[in-house]
Amino acid sequence: MTVAGRELPPSSPFASDDGTCDAALAAVLDDHARGHNRVAEVVEALAGTRVLVPVLAVLDAAGVVEHDGRQHTVDKEASTGIVALRAPDGRTALPVFTSVASMAAWRADARPVPSEVARAALSAVSEGWELLVLDPGGPVTVLIPRPAVWALARQEQWRPAVGATPEGLEVDGEVRDAVRRALSQIGEVRAADAEPGRRAEVAVVLGVVPGLDRTRLDAVLAQVNDALAADETIAARVDSVELRLRAAG
Repeated sequence: MTVAGRELPPSSPFASDDGTCDAALAAVLDDHARGHNRVAEVVEALAGTRVLVPVLAVLDAAGVVEHDGRQHTVDKEASTGIVALRAPDGRTALPVFTSVASMAAWRADARPVPSEVARAALSAVSEGWELLVLDPGGPVTVLIPRPAVWALARQEQWRPAVGATPEGLEVDGEVRDAVRRALSQIGEVRAADAEPGRRAEVAVVLGVVPGLDRTRLDAVLAQVNDALAADETIAARVDSVELRLRAAG
């Protein structure tokens, strides 16, 4: 592979890489674009592949010089850095690319740095960036959720919190048990369950005692959020949560 006009040394694990997308991954992405598979299949195909991380020049300082009676701004110092993107929900995502062509379609001035996807995911985690966005300039863009990023970084198989069944989408039993266990000690919560979310990955359905005023209800919901965040299973497997209230019988 050629990076920034230079051939990678023969000792590089990517020296023979021609900069194209892995064939198996390309087929899965094509199926994903047609609606034939879910993000889990993309993540499975992505594991173990090479991705390209974009590096862009960043101007650290600039100066002004005069020439022919006019002032001109010139670069004084420039450095390069990995860029991050903002996801629609406000979280930070590391962009990664399957090919040189897909990166060029996004930013022609980006320099592709090859990396094993596990290393790229680990870099995102170490920076506190929660997501990966695969090929943000297309042709097929996939947002990789936080638990999948962690699984890629650890080189483990990702088990989505919500899966497809013959009856439709369903929250995994381990996650449902974790939700019930995490909220079992909150007195005002008489029942708790989990189902596929509409605004988030998982909806936590709460049966609360009737008659709570707004101040007390807000305090209970704060307890619920703290308990969910503290549970290791939920933290590891659930990307995002919404709360739904139902009156307890």
